[in-house]
Amino acid sequence: MSEDRLPGDDRPEYTQDLPEYAERVLEVAELIPAGRVMTYGDVAEWLEEGGPRQVGRVMSLYGGAVAWWRVVRADGVLLPGHELEALGHYRAEGTPLKEAARTAEGHLPRVDMRRARWDGGEHPEAHT
Repeated sequence: MSEDRLPGDDRPEYTQDLPEYAERVLEVAELIPAGRVMTYGDVAEWLEEGGPRQVGRVMSLYGGAVAWWRVVRADGVLLPGHELEALGHYRAEGTPLKEAARTAEGHLPRVDMRRARWDGGEHPEAHT
């Protein structure tokens, strides 16, 4: 479980009222090693259920209880409204980033999807 979870979001408590699909999405998010990411679509594919929008909805409603910054858009753009917080986590975890062009609005980097994407094929411990 992420050290940055919301107060009172211990696993037994936050799963009691979750729909089963939401619980499964959060379980996958918890598997993603520090410094790595999965896309919303990757999580849906892993579960063999739903799609990127369903995973995104779960993360928006319940993702505060897990390392939400490790589930990202396929283009690597930082989560709007949470860019600086996510960027802090990425830098702390050593997540590969692509620096923004000087002409890019806000000059915020993106996640380097080629290097940061985790396919779930290796044990998470190998990346921490």
